[in-house]
Amino acid sequence: MGVYFARYVRRHLNALRLAKWGQPPSAPAAGPVVIYCNHPAWWDAAVIILLAQRFFPAAESYAPFDAAMLARYRIFARMGAFGVDLDSPRGAASFMAASRKILERPGRVMWITAQGRFSDVRERPLALRPGVARLAELAPDALFVPLALDYAFWDERGAEACAAFGPGIPARDLLALPRPDRLARLEADLTATLDRLGADVRSRDPARFASLLDGRRGVGGVYDAWHRLVAALTGRRFVAGHREGRAP
Repeated sequence: MGVYFARYVRRHLNALRLAKWGQPPSAPAAGPVVIYCNHPAWWDAAVIILLAQRFFPAAESYAPFDAAMLARYRIFARMGAFGVDLDSPRGAASFMAASRKILERPGRVMWITAQGRFSDVRERPLALRPGVARLAELAPDALFVPLALDYAFWDERGAEACAAFGPGIPARDLLALPRPDRLARLEADLTATLDRLGADVRSRDPARFASLLDGRRGVGGVYDAWHRLVAALTGRRFVAGHREGRAP
């Protein structure tokens, strides 16, 4: 499925980029890892799958998924997604029960779109769901890592999907805080990561990022066909894409 989504991203996006400062934890944690992120777009699921394959290939990855949406996109259930209904007390209890089983073993990674809804990347406060902070009580050996996701159009037809991991915080450090302060700490860490990533995205400078996947360059169709013909007639090399231009 990773191969499928890599092809899908290459076809529809210009690139998947990771901020050079935003690498994930370099050493595996003693316990499980909880990666919580904002939720700006439909593309988040595909991006998370590719990040999991790239940076945590040996780990078992899981992700809560809106139950109604999982019924429509059942393929995600084959990749570790489990359905939850966070708008009901029964759904919240089911989420906590499933999370307890997942996080009881090291070597597992839970990916959570912690806002629980689609939200503009510029929205503040982020209004994270309180359930993400309660996971520290279920897994005191876990490491909580913020993940910022952003999308923008730069110079090409396809969008840039940009990501950055922030510094992790051990669950035991969260448990040392009063329960209301745990959620505030997680939200502050993710907000800081989002703000820093946003500055890089607004710079429109690819040099600030490591490219994880590159999509198809150029406009395509008649536009690129015409420039390809002109390049051939004038003896110049055709290079698709606006940033690169048409090389001599």
